[in-house]
Amino acid sequence: MQQTHSYLITGAASGIGAGIAQELAQAGRHLIVSDLDRDAAETVAARIRAGGGSAESVALDVTSEASIAAALAAISRPVDVLVNNAGLQHVSPLEDFPMEKWDFLLQVMLVGVARLTRAVLPGMRERGFGRIVNIGSIHALVASPYKSAYVAAKHGLVGFSKVVALETADTDITINTVCPSYVKTPLVDRQIADQARTRGIPESEVIGQIMLKPMPKGVFIEMDELAGVTAFLASPAARNMTGQCLVLDGGWTVQ
Repeated sequence: MQQTHSYLITGAASGIGAGIAQELAQAGRHLIVSDLDRDAAETVAARIRAGGGSAESVALDVTSEASIAAALAAISRPVDVLVNNAGLQHVSPLEDFPMEKWDFLLQVMLVGVARLTRAVLPGMRERGFGRIVNIGSIHALVASPYKSAYVAAKHGLVGFSKVVALETADTDITINTVCPSYVKTPLVDRQIADQARTRGIPESEVIGQIMLKPMPKGVFIEMDELAGVTAFLASPAARNMTGQCLVLDGGWTVQ
């Protein structure tokens, strides 16, 4: 019996990463739950195993080549599907934006993606199969004020993916970017508070008038949608889809 593909998800101890991991595990995939916080990653992996799924955990810092090498050496299976999800946010006008924070966001969400992708590509080439799914954002396509580092990183991710798509076109490896609008996660909850403070408005107004207002459908994106798109991108039906953005935005960008 053919072994199921293994999915390495970064930043998977909470939020979108944990949500995708748990959804994919229910569909029979093997999950490698990675995060800076190994204990939190193991909590997610243990929850998956308790539900009858297949999962392991590993500590992983995408800003460190040594951490990446150690993580790839520690896991039980090679990485068939890499889900680049690790991310963070900082909301501030550029004039007040600490440059060390600006640089750190880029290191995690753009340079870190390149670093980890670079590390797994040789194994994918050797096995003749690989899928790379970047969890981007609506902010890979449009901008919002006070998010200069995040928007720059996510826009850069799209360009990076196009280049890697061309460099891997000679084998059965693809790379694509999923671009959701707002997903209700702890990261977004913090953004709501940050936006309320920065703009001087109530949190309820941030949700209704800033986050969901651009979306004609007016609802947050759900985890099953993100997991479903990720599973599709790893499927044979998507073997000729590469370098693309899959946009889940409730109609935001069609206006």
